Amino acid sequence: MAFEKRQTHWPTRQLDNFRARLAHADALPQLAILGCLSGLLTGLIAIAFRLSFELPLSILLPNCSESFEDLPAWLRFSLPLGGALLLGLIVHRLKPEQRAVGVGHILDRMRHHQAQLPATNMLWQFAGGAIALLSGHSVGREGPAVHLGAASSSLLGQKLQLPNNSLRTLTACGVAAAIAASFNTPLAGVIFAMEVVLMEYTIIGFIPVILAAVTGGVLSRIAFGDQPAFAIPLIDLVSLWELPYLLLCGLAIGLASTAMVLLYRFSGRFDHYPLLLRFLFAGLLCGSVAIALPQIQGVGYDTVELALTGQMALWLLLAVAAAKIIVSMVSMGLGLPGGIIGPNFVIGACLGGALGLLGDMLHPGESGSSGFYAVVGMGAMMGAVLNAPLAALIAVLELTYNPNILLPSMLVIVIATVTCRMLSRLPGIFSIDRDLQGYESPLFQMLSRSGVTSLMRSNFVHHSRHLPTEKAKTLLENKPEWIVIEDVGEPKFILKPADLAHYLEALASEADEPEAIDLREIPGERWRLFPVHHRASLQEALLTMQQNNGQAVYINQAAAPLMSEVAGIITHQDIDNFYR
Repeated sequence: MAFEKRQTHWPTRQLDNFRARLAHADALPQLAILGCLSGLLTGLIAIAFRLSFELPLSILLPNCSESFEDLPAWLRFSLPLGGALLLGLIVHRLKPEQRAVGVGHILDRMRHHQAQLPATNMLWQFAGGAIALLSGHSVGREGPAVHLGAASSSLLGQKLQLPNNSLRTLTACGVAAAIAASFNTPLAGVIFAMEVVLMEYTIIGFIPVILAAVTGGVLSRIAFGDQPAFAIPLIDLVSLWELPYLLLCGLAIGLASTAMVLLYRFSGRFDHYPLLLRFLFAGLLCGSVAIALPQIQGVGYDTVELALTGQMALWLLLAVAAAKIIVSMVSMGLGLPGGIIGPNFVIGACLGGALGLLGDMLHPGESGSSGFYAVVGMGAMMGAVLNAPLAALIAVLELTYNPNILLPSMLVIVIATVTCRMLSRLPGIFSIDRDLQGYESPLFQMLSRSGVTSLMRSNFVHHSRHLPTEKAKTLLENKPEWIVIEDVGEPKFILKPADLAHYLEALASEADEPEAIDLREIPGERWRLFPVHHRASLQEALLTMQQNNGQAVYINQAAAPLMSEVAGIITHQDIDNFYR
């Protein structure tokens, strides 16, 4: 049984060449183009998402889109409850796998689904996040924006049928562009994508991610102006004698971040209750607390501004920080489709501002302003809870445009992050209840950067298991590396040509030469082939071999009648040679 080679035509051939180039780990020009496209798409979606709740809130709220304090108490209570009811009715129609949202969902899809993010989850994140923010729930806008950016970029790659190794980079591009568009902090977006999502730093990854962040940031500046997310006054460390107190501040913020992570994990244990009931409880909790402390509602960046400029009393800073921890962590732990980054900044600013006021009480005039400690607290809380200390440090630098903040921020961020990891025994909030074991291994990262088409061997011949003896000699004339034994409906095997040649030599000495040879029966080493998709990464190929206890895979292509579906072959030895 002979097979024909598949024919390709322009422009399909041009796109196939683009995909084939992307399968290689060094496809920098192609990835740079995709990074720009990802940034453009993410920027537009992030702008649309932000406007979806800011425009209605600017009409509903008297002064600005975040001034829930100006609403009457009954409305502050009713809004979260009504929003929770609406969210519960919507999510009731979704399948369980369609409800997952946020950065944790991105990491799960990166680890177990080759960065293929589904469209339904993205739509739920857009609608659910907008409704939660519109109704005054204590959640952030950045987490949904990150999911939307990652999902839209992944869907772009899936639509173009790009190899899975490039989807990882595209997803990271979407994350960076979303952070850049949300905070006007493109460099922090790049570091966050590399530190939290890709979990590696390579030039091949940096270039497209940087381009995506720049593109997303430019679009955001066009839409909302070039002002940073917060108006931060000029602040500085008064004396190096403050460093011991800053160390204590790091411990305090580390304890608070530990409480956040553990409360989030505890709230997630109620997932056996109906979602509508969980959402209604979250709405009831938020509305009840908002009667006394309306500062916890919404994104809360107006509260951050007050903390940064020292316009909040000590008791109010502590009360808002404690209430925000409880309401935000319980709400998101129960499944509300909001973000964690925004609440991090509010809690960090309030807690840091309170520590600054306490320091001034202990040593009047000898410590930095409460705004200085509020900024440091924002960075420390972000670094500890998200397990992203470098991204937090860069975010603080970009938000303040003040290099003098780096030294104290480095100390507090490190102390807080180490404290949180030691006490919670978790590498950040995104790792809760997610199997990310092995995701950070160098082998996983290396194999995930390359597609199977970059390593596959194409010098092989096909035939059914029954081969005429005369044709066997012809089959070896082109010196193939492998002989693929394939019959319709039967498992595929590969045989080394040397084994067939040795068998033919043995037949030559016999008087009666058989008319046909059974390639499945002659002496030799045969390996069964297991299929992998032509867009798969080398990591998927290795995983397929390990799961089937096999030694080789074949790259599967869509085959027409009389065409072989085997486009190439990769053996375990090929992968060993690749990374050694």
